[in-house]
Amino acid sequence: MNNKLEIILNLFDGKEIRSIWNSEKEEYYFSVVDVINVLTESKDPFHY
Repeated sequence: MNNKLEIILNLFDGKEIRSIWNSEKEEYYFSVVDVINVLTESKDPFHY
């Protein structure tokens, strides 16, 4: 069975999305800019 990070990355076709694991809360945190970049394919996702 895939772990949560693999499932989420598969949703974005394996494109790079920076993430970090918080072991105390057992949660992933993702870069919003990377997600916006993947969803919009913008040349400058920081303007969103």
